Formats: sequence, C-alpha cells, structure tokens
Amino acid sequence: MIDKIEVIQQDQFFITGISVRTTNQNGQSQNDIGALWTRFMNDDLLKKIAARIADDIYCVYTDYETDHTGFYTAVLGCKVKAMNDTPDGFIGVAIPAGKYQVYTLAGKFPDNVANAWKQIWNSEVDRAYTADFDLYSSGAKSFEETEVQIFLAVK
Repeated sequence: MIDKIEVIQQDQFFITGISVRTTNQNGQSQNDIGALWTRFMNDDLLKKIAARIADDIYCVYTDYETDHTGFYTAVLGCKVKAMNDTPDGFIGVAIPAGKYQVYTLAGKFPDNVANAWKQIWNSEVDRAYTADFDLYSSGAKSFEETEVQIFLAVK
C-alpha cells in the first residue's frame, strides 16, 4: 500500500551490485529479481561491496527496452561514492540526476512492494524510463517491517 507520494529533485549517484536482464511479462521479473535477492542474501554480497556508503539496499531498474512492458536490467546492490572499485562479478550503474516521484510504502514487506508496483504500472504517471529504484533501509526490526521507498523517474 502506498502511504505517501512526493516529487523530488535527485542528484546523480552510483550503485554497485549484481544484475539480471528481465521483463514483467508472465511474472518473469518476479522470478528473476527473487533469484537476485536470494543470491545477494545467501552469498552475503553486501559485505563484498567494500566501497559501500551504507548498508541500505537498492534495486535499480534501468536500460529499458521500451517501457514497463519490455525488457530492462535490474541491479541489486548498494550506494557507492564512485564506480571505480567494482568487485569481480558485480556491475556499476549511475542513477541519473532528475525528477523522481517518491512513493513511501505502508504495510508488510514484501507484499507492499509488489502491490505498489502494480498500482504504478496501472497509473498514468509520465515516466522517464531512465532509472527507477527501490530503496530498502537497513536496520529493520524484522523482515516484514523493512522500510521501502520507490523512486520513479518522471518527466
């Protein structure tokens, strides 16, 4: 469930993480991004990103083929100061500066994220399709209480 929506101007920043090329068609992204999360958590990949600024986790959606119905790249990782220290097996991605519509989510994780994205896909938001991302704040009391914000690049 979406608790709050605001529009902000976001500066450019960088993410280092692992990636997959996927599509939302036939639930493929749910499987692919779920596998990314499993690998990221089971292999404790957060600790392998030595240059990370914090332990917050970002899931970035970028390199859109068309729009949310086409192929795109999902990158799961952490914010870093620069992309010059990317470990083997990881990629670096720049999140461009621009205008972002920010959705602060309420409800239990992870269902709140899936439900919010369904609402976004069915909305009339004028998206830029440059890079969108979910921000998962570190330090949650429990898995279900993970704080999440969705940042949607808009025109």
